[in-house]
Amino acid sequence: MQQQIIKGIQNGDRRMAARAISLIENEDVTRYSILSELFPLAGKAYVIGITGAPGAGKSSLVDRLLVTLRKRGLTVGVIAVDPTSPFTGGAILGDRIRMQEHALDKDIFIRSMGTRGSLGGLSRATKDAIQVLDAFGKDIVIVETVGVGQSEVDIIKYADTTLVVLTPAGGDSVQTIKAGIMEIADVFVVNKADLAGADRTVSEVSMMLDLGGTNRRWRPPIVRTITMDGTGTDEMYASIQQHREYLQESGQITKLREERARRDVIDLVEYRIKSSVWGQVSGSAEFEGLISRIMARELDPYTAAVQILGSINLDNCSV
Repeated sequence: MQQQIIKGIQNGDRRMAARAISLIENEDVTRYSILSELFPLAGKAYVIGITGAPGAGKSSLVDRLLVTLRKRGLTVGVIAVDPTSPFTGGAILGDRIRMQEHALDKDIFIRSMGTRGSLGGLSRATKDAIQVLDAFGKDIVIVETVGVGQSEVDIIKYADTTLVVLTPAGGDSVQTIKAGIMEIADVFVVNKADLAGADRTVSEVSMMLDLGGTNRRWRPPIVRTITMDGTGTDEMYASIQQHREYLQESGQITKLREERARRDVIDLVEYRIKSSVWGQVSGSAEFEGLISRIMARELDPYTAAVQILGSINLDNCSV
């Protein structure tokens, strides 16, 4: 089955790409060997991240962006990270109602993924799903976050260009700063620009960029969009292209992806160690005994942690 999946992805089989992502989400034991074989095939796709507060119109913007990208002959993969159902573990908005018109386009692959308890608005499996779609041959991979307020900044771990979507009714500029999204935006999109307050939102974002100083060589442009009629979609794509050209001409794209590779390795090492530790310790009589002693104030958690680390065997770390 593993080789069938890999060959299917190489041959453009959508079912095999979907199967690979399902195995990743379900933490199947074969997922890393599949990803290892797909790795040499990846590295060509450009990743666009779209984040913002719930209700900002991210899905509608993605829908419009898909039309623009397809007009230019680009193939696209979409990973829409949605809230997770507490009952099934699946993505609550799994039907992607707003993108149904693209369902029959063979050059667009749309996948909903649940956050599975991830606090950063992105599933841990997102990075691996991006690699699958990259190896699948998609020119562009769009990642839309769940929109969870002040934890949205995780998108910069995955995206080459990050779009932050704001709305005129989305609160004042102080809230924008608190959310940490001023620092992660490569392009600001003021969506629903036909609503009252759009000019004020643009002015506030521009003012905050001015107050931020000139330490950034790239000044994020501010684009107004109206998804109801597609206004501003071409300008939004032009801004993405300008940022992509800036990254390539300045050499920042290489540094960005090098840092991403470094982070990937560190994350995997941490995950393997954590899995190994809890696989050996969780539920054991020794562990429960330590908890009982802590509850009785006979032992402190810091000493207990040292004892646990001294008793585990890291030679059998597995992913």
